[in-house]
Amino acid sequence: MTAAPALRIAALYRYPVKGLSPEALESADLETSGYFPGDRLYAIENGPSGFNEVAPRHLPKVAYLMLMRNEALARLRTRFDPATHCLIIEENGREAVSADLSRPEGRDAVADFMRGFVPQALRGAPRVLASPPGYRFTDARDGYVSLVNRASVAAIEDLVGAPVDPLRFRANLYLDGLEAWAENDLLGTVMETPGGVRLKLARRTVRCAAVNVDPQTGIRDLSIPPALSKHLGHSDCGVYAEVLAGGVVRTGDALTVIG
Repeated sequence: MTAAPALRIAALYRYPVKGLSPEALESADLETSGYFPGDRLYAIENGPSGFNEVAPRHLPKVAYLMLMRNEALARLRTRFDPATHCLIIEENGREAVSADLSRPEGRDAVADFMRGFVPQALRGAPRVLASPPGYRFTDARDGYVSLVNRASVAAIEDLVGAPVDPLRFRANLYLDGLEAWAENDLLGTVMETPGGVRLKLARRTVRCAAVNVDPQTGIRDLSIPPALSKHLGHSDCGVYAEVLAGGVVRTGDALTVIG
């Protein structure tokens, strides 16, 4: 009999600017009750949204440029240095912008680029927003760390009859070693790493049209949420987790389910 694969972290990703490309990590230092480090630090406001950096409140994703409506963003490749706050944007393999997002002129440079890149998508002047302390531009109001089970992604391939890149789901942690959709039955349980990091699975992630966009080409080529609804009766893929105990997580870390 073949033993079931051990539950482990297959990959780690952060998304420094909401809607722009992911960055793979070998490790991440999670803080108790905190956000995923370096994740959704910035967003590009699509016209005036009323966002107040002094007293921030969660706004719907449509306030910003994002893949659900602006699939062209997936054609850009970005790199972000958290030490210098330098963001580099590449278009068609060439550097289009290099900007210090900690400075007004750097944020203006990115906004100017977006004016030319997605002009018809803009509802007003774009503006790069920086997250104040204790706030992130996450889709979830509570900003939990996001997890996706790669076996569930493989099951979606069977539903839609096409390859599905797991990066469509823009998760922080990708997991191997669970049966497809098993994560939905683990809500309320805790996953623990050998180093003592504890993640409580809090709720399922409802998917929007952003996952229909190929993260490599920027083409809206699939219809995943309707396929999920038709075959499974829901449009969920992945779960949000709260960090109960912080520490360093690494690609390849084993996970133990508790509770």
